[in-house]
Amino acid sequence: MVSRSYSNLLELASGESPTFEHMNRRIPRIMTVAGLISDVDNDDEPLESVCSDPSSSSVQRERIIIVANQLPIKAQRKQDGGGSNRSNWFFSWDANSLLLQLKDGLGDDDVEVIYVGCLQEDVHLNEQDEVSQILLESFKCVPVFLPGDMFTRYYHGFCKQQLWPLFHYMLPLSPDLGGRFNRSLWQAYVSVNKIFADRIMEVINPEDDYVWIHDYHLMVLPTFLRKRFNRVKLGFFLHSPFPSSEIYKTLPIREELLRALLNSDLIGFHTFDYARHFLSCCSRLLGLTYESKRGNIGIEYYGRTVSIKILPVGIHMGQLQSVLSLSKTEEKVSELIRLFSDNGKIMLLGVDDMDIFKGMSLKLLAMEQLLIQHPEWHGKVVLVQIANPARGKGRDVKEVQEDTKATAKRINEAFGKPGYDPVILIEEPLKFYEKVAYYVVAECCLVTAVRDGMNLIPYEYIISRQGTEKLDKVLGIGSSLKKSMLVVSEFIGCSPSLSGAIRVNPWNIDAVADAMDLALEMADSEKQLRHEKHYRYVSTHDVGYWARSFLQDLERTCSDHVRRRWWGIGFGLSFRVVALDPNFKKLSMEHIVSAYKRTKTRAILLDYDGTLMPQASIDKSPNSNSIKMLNSLCKDENNMVFLVSAKSRKKLAEWFSPCENLGIAAEHGYFLRLKRDAEWETCGPVTDSSWKQIAEPVMKLYTETTDGSTIEDKETALVWCYEDADPDFGSCQAKELHNHLESVLANEPVTVKSSLNNIEVKPQGVNKGLVAKRLLSTMQEKGMSPDFVLCIGDDRSDEDMFEVITSSGPSMAPRAEVFACTVGRKPSKAKYYLDDTTDIVRMLQGLASVSDRTVLF
Repeated sequence: MVSRSYSNLLELASGESPTFEHMNRRIPRIMTVAGLISDVDNDDEPLESVCSDPSSSSVQRERIIIVANQLPIKAQRKQDGGGSNRSNWFFSWDANSLLLQLKDGLGDDDVEVIYVGCLQEDVHLNEQDEVSQILLESFKCVPVFLPGDMFTRYYHGFCKQQLWPLFHYMLPLSPDLGGRFNRSLWQAYVSVNKIFADRIMEVINPEDDYVWIHDYHLMVLPTFLRKRFNRVKLGFFLHSPFPSSEIYKTLPIREELLRALLNSDLIGFHTFDYARHFLSCCSRLLGLTYESKRGNIGIEYYGRTVSIKILPVGIHMGQLQSVLSLSKTEEKVSELIRLFSDNGKIMLLGVDDMDIFKGMSLKLLAMEQLLIQHPEWHGKVVLVQIANPARGKGRDVKEVQEDTKATAKRINEAFGKPGYDPVILIEEPLKFYEKVAYYVVAECCLVTAVRDGMNLIPYEYIISRQGTEKLDKVLGIGSSLKKSMLVVSEFIGCSPSLSGAIRVNPWNIDAVADAMDLALEMADSEKQLRHEKHYRYVSTHDVGYWARSFLQDLERTCSDHVRRRWWGIGFGLSFRVVALDPNFKKLSMEHIVSAYKRTKTRAILLDYDGTLMPQASIDKSPNSNSIKMLNSLCKDENNMVFLVSAKSRKKLAEWFSPCENLGIAAEHGYFLRLKRDAEWETCGPVTDSSWKQIAEPVMKLYTETTDGSTIEDKETALVWCYEDADPDFGSCQAKELHNHLESVLANEPVTVKSSLNNIEVKPQGVNKGLVAKRLLSTMQEKGMSPDFVLCIGDDRSDEDMFEVITSSGPSMAPRAEVFACTVGRKPSKAKYYLDDTTDIVRMLQGLASVSDRTVLF
């Protein structure tokens, strides 16, 4: 079933009267679909999703909405004003657009693709409805129209002056080095992302469609989409580098961007380095952890697993091979052979955009150094540098152009002679077939960018050098003699996938010059082997492979969306959703108080840190109100109350000495006493602590080398805590320590456990579940099978208690009321949750007031 909003746009495309009205002529009103909230003007109000029946939605073909800053469309205004035609515009596909190539890679028969993005040309307000109609009808494209001043502030301002330089490691240390953060530009960026969300919501069928967002221009868009429909199936791919945390942390809106990206289900990067930097930022700035399961990296974020995909994009093989087969390509190749090869000249080739990060000047300086160090190449080697038009604007682009021209001129004056210029700089735009012809003839391709997200030039060069039978005849080579050479920068995204290339540091001019000489001198047999290796990879990892792989992972990540319950929390760009099991719900005060009143034998198990006492508190001792509340619960003859903690029995006995009838379990339940005056018992087997002599020196070694870490020595356990250490280094050391301890303690009766910010060694078989079993069995022995059981905890160690009380039917009354409750909305074996320690204390005070009234009467 196509969504109602999409049907409205289809009516527009067919020329029928649309069933919606515009709020204004630029931003259409968002239509209501099942499970969608149409009024989203107030971004500061957290929204709850309205779930629709998943079975009511079906589509004939899988549908993907691809969203990018720019549509894969070329637009040209007709010179005659349209004549009798209904439009003043001529539209065609942009064959060089990655988004269009992506669609071809997926296959038209399997997937329906809708594009959302901006046009390259300005469209007058009066023509926008007509243009929207044509593009939807003929191209399945939904244009986003932006006012000129807003687009300038969004794209040329925030994107190109602030995000793009920072993501390429340029800090705005002075006004000349990248743009300083500008709040108004950021607001324009957010506004444009919101307009994109408005347009997407007009065409989306949110239960079925997948949304795939591309690049840094739309990094906060996931938040707007997730806010409007919590279960949207959402992928994001970043085509630029992601900087290290030390660079990224300088961005004033750093957390807003991270949280926005985490509203995606799948986030893609070209290389592991980019993904690693993103994960490090999430750890350092948001305190999030990640782990790899069966080869898939995931970040746990409010009950959702946000998957991380690492896969470099490929090229469109079909398009490039068709260009290689053109007769005009063959003619251009013949022309270049006459110009270079027939005159005894070897071509080195560079193809770069005219911007500050492509390293063109460094490449020219390396060429100069090659000619200085190796005079035998004078008159033989020519560097052809094709400079593509700049995508951005500004003084830095002009400076690069002037510097490149000046350097090329100086080299030609110093080393040139009649009929020979060592550097040929081509600044006029070339057609794609002309570039391909240069690829075919070039002996070596040089890519020396100082920072680049991916760069597909080396891939195009490799496929072009593979050539065709006709081109082989023009070149005068056999089909088995294909060869190519690459000199690539270490700082570009394609470098890791090109293991046969000569990798260089572009800043090291001498090293680049040596690499150029090596490429020229290398034996043909070696060049052939390297070419074959590269060709196998590039030809099998094309844009279709990349797109299919990403969408398969997106489908896997979103497979459980339908069966989970979703809540929206937070304000503005801090909005996020919590996704949990449908049986997991908030514990109602009325519900538990009602059950408490009508039951006569009650068991209450309470964790301490993070449950009764906030984790962030420096002073962990209970206050007078907590003591009073616990005493009220304990004085009720119908109650047996236990406090279960990882802390030492000495500390707990001191803190809770005023509570005469409170049972205490210390050190995860190893020590236990039923009342204040009772003797301490042990729940686990009695063991000596000789293993500490082995474990403690190992922990001290890691403490000395990990600043901010500490050791806590308990009676039965040792804990290494790295809460105050560097997050990345602490986590790395913790993994190493865990493995080290498991190795040296393999023959000891202890277990090594990892939890949040600590590694603990404790006796085998000791956990909080033993306390729950002991309490229930004690009550059963006294003929007091409980008809009310409440267990509250906040971390992984409390899950053992939840498991025991939810599966101990014979130890309880036949229709016992069981409340396993965790703190915060997160995956748990508990069936209930409360938001924080304040809610926990409020609920317990409510139960205590019931007991106080019972005791009085």
